[in-house]
Amino acid sequence: MLDSLFGPAGLSGQSVVWIVTGLVGLLLVVIILLLGDESSATMKRRVKRVQNTKSRRPTAMEKVISVRRQDKDSNIAIFDLLIKRMLPRPELLRNLIARTGLKLRVGSYLMICLGTFTVATAGMLFVPEVPMVAAPLVGIFAGIGLPYMVVDFLGKRRKAKFIQNFPEAIDLMVRGLKSGLPISEAIKVCAEEIIDPVGTEMQSITDNVRMGKKMEDAMLETGARLDMQEFNFMTVAMTIQAETGGNLAETLTNLSDVLRKRRMLKLKIKALSSEAKTSAYIIGSLPFIMAVLIYVTNENYLSPLWLDPRGHLAVMAGLLWFAMGAGVMYKMVRFEV
Repeated sequence: MLDSLFGPAGLSGQSVVWIVTGLVGLLLVVIILLLGDESSATMKRRVKRVQNTKSRRPTAMEKVISVRRQDKDSNIAIFDLLIKRMLPRPELLRNLIARTGLKLRVGSYLMICLGTFTVATAGMLFVPEVPMVAAPLVGIFAGIGLPYMVVDFLGKRRKAKFIQNFPEAIDLMVRGLKSGLPISEAIKVCAEEIIDPVGTEMQSITDNVRMGKKMEDAMLETGARLDMQEFNFMTVAMTIQAETGGNLAETLTNLSDVLRKRRMLKLKIKALSSEAKTSAYIIGSLPFIMAVLIYVTNENYLSPLWLDPRGHLAVMAGLLWFAMGAGVMYKMVRFEV
């Protein structure tokens, strides 16, 4: 029976892989449709509940609503349990997603990775002269690498915006302290006046303090999520001041001045190393540009690189040396301040 299925008159191995990939993609679409827009449905239920409570007096038999924060990674209980059991440290992935400022759960992120894997695998099956084994390998690389690159890019962009507005936020807190406000109220004013992402993170600190957390614990939690040295500097300064005493306004003023000088030094280093970076980009792209030009002009000239086993070794050795050279150039033009 199997011979009749996979024989000359039956399905080929590539067709079987394509069918399996299509079924996985269909299953993914069904799961996403079943999830639905839970946030919109929850908002409608809350509005309806508020409208009902205005028209009548609540009874003792009504369901008690919990105000505790539910840290769920997915809307599906089984998927949420698998995430907590199989991922070694899911909090790292949560912090990575939280740095982007997106309202994205770990389960949704993994769904995006699965969808990217399905699309990349299916796309590779349509490329001629590509081995069938390479399709899932490319899919795994795309499913893991592309979402991570996008999230990392968004996180770095938000981090740069945070660092740019952070000294102004500290100055606003200093003015609040000099006018007689406590540090908690100064942070609250900063959350209301400074734009995102500084205002959003300061508002999270204010909310945690209102819920009963200590100021130091709330700032440490925010610092662990942001993973920025600039914010850690302020956390350390405020923690030391709370234990030893002193003029907090003067401490934060000095910190604001240090952060501005640090940012200026980074911009100066970036300007001085821009020429070396441009040269590295040009030199690094030349082998790939020449390979494309040669392939367009004479396709058979480069065919031994992927048809001959010795060509495979040459390509692997070349990519290895290219990676080593790119790493050396990256270290030469990168400076830690």
